[in-house]
Amino acid sequence: MANRDGTAEKKVADGVFPAISPGGTAVAFNTVEKNGTTYVRHIAVLEISTGKTTVFKDVPSDNSYYPTWSPDGKRILFTLRQNEVWDLGLINSDGTDFRVLKKGAQNEVTRYSPIWARDGQSVFCQDMTNIYRLGLDGAVLAQWKIDKIIPNGGMTGDGQIDVSPDGKRLLVSVDMNEEAQRKDRDGPVPALWSFDLDSQRSVRLTSKKLFGWDGVWFDKDNILFLSRAAGEQDDSIYRMPINGKNSKRLIKNARFPSVNLP
Repeated sequence: MANRDGTAEKKVADGVFPAISPGGTAVAFNTVEKNGTTYVRHIAVLEISTGKTTVFKDVPSDNSYYPTWSPDGKRILFTLRQNEVWDLGLINSDGTDFRVLKKGAQNEVTRYSPIWARDGQSVFCQDMTNIYRLGLDGAVLAQWKIDKIIPNGGMTGDGQIDVSPDGKRLLVSVDMNEEAQRKDRDGPVPALWSFDLDSQRSVRLTSKKLFGWDGVWFDKDNILFLSRAAGEQDDSIYRMPINGKNSKRLIKNARFPSVNLP
């Protein structure tokens, strides 16, 4: 964890994919434990004031990922693998009342990147072809083809989605079908786009020269994201206004940014 300006960085737990609660009092994250030749992954919640960690071992899966808090801080949305398919699951923040929100199927593509809408009554996710808005009963409320709203772009299973503080825009991590023009970079160019849910218009936030991924909203006018300067070996967390100017590195050699929104 660190202050919003990147200072006072400190380790609070062993794990990955941290998500700070809306009140800033807890962190949900993934535990990772080696079990023979495989790994066991559970959702856990750390209480910041006491350091107490609760691991949700009653969830019927040893492969749970990507926790995200409901706006009221009472529930956690995440992905879990059961019976060879990936589901979207819901659980109370104290580890009780688990249920499946959206059941996966053998003949369907996995729903990735779950994130709560600000209304607390729906969620967003993606399947590398479409971005979906789902009700809490799993019904599809809206969907958008990724290659239609973001020309020349696509998403992988790791492509992150975040919802703006006012709930009107999505911040989407996209792989662009462009030449990287950097000797230390192979593959597509990672970029961050903002998608307006009302106007259905998308705007690219990162330039072609600035690689950005795993973006989250810092406030209504700024974002945090991962990037790696040319020649560097590790990712760092950067802050940037949504006008795409004056990006600033906040934390060197870091991953998985998460923000307690004001």
